[in-house]
Amino acid sequence: MTAVPPLLKVEGLVKHFRLPRSPTEFFRGRPARGIHAVDDVSFEIAPGETLGLIGESGSGKSTLGWLVARLHDPTRGSIAFDGREIVGLSGEALRRFRRNIQIVFQDPVGSLDPRMRVWQIVGEPIQAQRRIARSALRRTVAELLPTVGLPPDCLDQYPHEFSGGGRQRLSLARALSVEPRLVVLDEPTSALDVAVQAQILNRLVTLQAERGHAYLLITHNVAAVRYVADRVAVMYLGQVVEIGPVRPVLEHPAHPYTKALLAAVPLPDPSRRRTRYRISGEVPTMIDPPAGCRFAARCPFVVARCRTEDPVLRPIPGRPEGQAACHRLEEVASIAPEELLAAGGPPGAPGGGPA
Repeated sequence: MTAVPPLLKVEGLVKHFRLPRSPTEFFRGRPARGIHAVDDVSFEIAPGETLGLIGESGSGKSTLGWLVARLHDPTRGSIAFDGREIVGLSGEALRRFRRNIQIVFQDPVGSLDPRMRVWQIVGEPIQAQRRIARSALRRTVAELLPTVGLPPDCLDQYPHEFSGGGRQRLSLARALSVEPRLVVLDEPTSALDVAVQAQILNRLVTLQAERGHAYLLITHNVAAVRYVADRVAVMYLGQVVEIGPVRPVLEHPAHPYTKALLAAVPLPDPSRRRTRYRISGEVPTMIDPPAGCRFAARCPFVVARCRTEDPVLRPIPGRPEGQAACHRLEEVASIAPEELLAAGGPPGAPGGGPA
C-alpha cells in the first residue's frame, strides 16, 4: 500500500534572532549574539491530520508556528508544502501561496483591527486573493459565520462587541475564509473559560471532519491535545525532544522532560496519586545555549555524555512510530513509576540505581 505523501514537511528548521551588540561588545570586537528560538526541528503533517505541539513557555512553539505560516523567514532549513519548497517564496508567489496556510493567533484582541467590522475582518483575506464586489463579499462572509458558531446578522458589529470566545470564533472564520489546507492554531483556547474552550475544540473537530483541514495545534492544554490531536510533539528550548501518536506519548512518555512536563499536569481526582519526577536547576538561556542536551542541567537521569553530545531523535523501543532524543532512551523509557519509587530515585541520580 502506497504511503500518503505529507502535506507539510519540515526539515532542519532553524531560527535565530540576532541581538544588537552593546557598546562594550562593539568596541571589543565581539560578534553579535542571537536567540536560538528554533534549532534543527524536523516533522511532518499528513493531509487531514492534527499535530499537537506542547512545551513550556519560551520553548519556541509559537515561533515554529509562525515559521510554518511564513510570517518569519527561517535562518536555514526547509519547509515543503505538498512537495513544494516555500522558504524562498516572496512577492506575488508568496501572496498566492498564503491561502494554503492560515493562522489563528493567540490573542484575538490584538490580532483583530478594532476599527473594522466583521464583514471586513473576515473578508480581508478573500479580497487579498481575488477581486470581489462588496455585496458578494458580505454574502460570502454571512454564509461562513454559522460554520464557526456566529450568527450571520453580526456583519456590521465590531470586535469589542463580542466575548472572548466570540472573538476567537471571528479569528477562526477569518482563517477559514480562503479555504486553507493547513491551519496553525496558536493557543486557540487560552484565556477562555472551560465551557468556551470545549465549544471551540468541538467546532475545530467538526470543521476538520467536514472540510479536511490539517491542524498544527500549539497549546499548553494537554487535555486539548488528547482530545483533538492525532500525534504530539514536545518542545524544549527550541528543539523537539519527543514525537509520536498522542496516547503513547501522553500515557507512557519516554523522554525525561516529557515525564516531568506531564507529571506537572493536575489530576481532577484528588484521591489519585502518581509519581512526581522532580526537576531542579535553572532553565538554560536560549542565547548561546549550552553544548550537549539542553535538558541536562535539570535532568535527573543525566550522565557525562549528556553534557557534551547532542542527542538526536531515534525510535523508542517497542514503539516504531514514536521518537525521542535521549542518550539513555532505552533505560529511561522502560522505567515504570513503581520501579522508580522502589529504587529511591532515577538511575544515575544520588540515591538511585547504577549509572
